[in-house]
Amino acid sequence: MRRAHRRLGFLLAGVAVLVALALWQWRSERARATLLDIAPAAVTRIDVLCAGRATQHYVKRKGQWYRQGTSLQRVDDARLAALAALAATPVLQWRALATVDVAKIGLAAPPISVRLNGHTLAYGALAAFGPQRFVRVGDRIAVIPASYSPRVPKAFPASASSSQKS
Repeated sequence: MRRAHRRLGFLLAGVAVLVALALWQWRSERARATLLDIAPAAVTRIDVLCAGRATQHYVKRKGQWYRQGTSLQRVDDARLAALAALAATPVLQWRALATVDVAKIGLAAPPISVRLNGHTLAYGALAAFGPQRFVRVGDRIAVIPASYSPRVPKAFPASASSSQKS
């Protein structure tokens, strides 16, 4: 009977080690699985840069979003919360910047960039291999689901330089 108890003890210890390793791997993958290590609720500044358009600056004060300009103007909190939620975008795959031709994936001159608390997310082209998009985050390229792309309103104002050309 002693031998059976000892075997059971070793078996339970082995199972406990395997469960601990699986939990550690799950937590480390979950930590790597988003674009930024910032909770969307912690985002207090958003800058939206669209090619050919004026950069829009937003700040969060006392739980409400305002557009910065000559004066603060209240804006739609839901729209800015959706932009802040881009920080928690799930990443399907990370690639090193050096292994990718940024011109081929639309990141040489990204059409839209969103800066969250100073961290820039540059959105490139849709991937040829599925409904996915390339995003540059620092010195890495993320492949994300295309449904997590930022939505820019139609009333986004043109920049002073582009309006002078017309």
